Amino acid sequence: MSSNTMTLYLQVWRQKNSNEAGAFSNYEVANVSPDMSFLEMLDMLNEDLARQGLDPIQYDHDCREGICGACGVVINGEPHGPGKQTTTCELHMRNFKNGDAIVIEPWRVKAFAVLKDLAVDRSAYDKIIQAGGFIKVNYGNAPEANSLPVGKDVADLAMDMAACIGCGACAAACKNASAMLFAAAKISHLALLPQGQVERKKRAANMIKAMDELGFGNCTNQGLCEDACPKGININAIARLNREYLDSILTCNF
Repeated sequence: MSSNTMTLYLQVWRQKNSNEAGAFSNYEVANVSPDMSFLEMLDMLNEDLARQGLDPIQYDHDCREGICGACGVVINGEPHGPGKQTTTCELHMRNFKNGDAIVIEPWRVKAFAVLKDLAVDRSAYDKIIQAGGFIKVNYGNAPEANSLPVGKDVADLAMDMAACIGCGACAAACKNASAMLFAAAKISHLALLPQGQVERKKRAANMIKAMDELGFGNCTNQGLCEDACPKGININAIARLNREYLDSILTCNF
């Protein structure tokens, strides 16, 4: 083994499907470069398993650039691993050292069924969006740049909220498996902008209702969601969500 590479000892959650019980399996991975991403290390392990005629480990991924939100596993108890504001695909093996034992699990969220191994069904987030995270007004062609004036502070805050990629780390980190930070980000960025005003009164109520029906828990202000979020969504967004929700139930006739 090169002095610049590592040998790691992995405990990986293996589960055939949502209906069967899973268990941890132990693997040794040698010649891991510190410059590899975490997913590249899993690719290396899967190549070894394939050469042995064994079933590769299933995990979620797509862009591998921290943009799409498709990736995500719990690494040594931390969603996305030890890096801050980093997705699993952006996490590099230089965050570990030779001989480390690494425990790798899927998101542990009731609303996210395990499809296989580390891959989970996150369509519950899509259903929250469908419940109200959209705008229906047809604005026709793109308006002139200054026809919808938005203050810089508001625009910046809306863009910060729009940075949410829906990876699920917030729910995976929360002891209640709450999706409040995700819903708050989606509700906030639309509520702050003029295009989102038409549905604003009902949006929060509809999205929170969907969130509850899907089995997500409630927020108890632990702050673990903010800490796990790879895009740094601030927990203050949940306070904004609560204000939007209170306004909707006090002023709307559902």
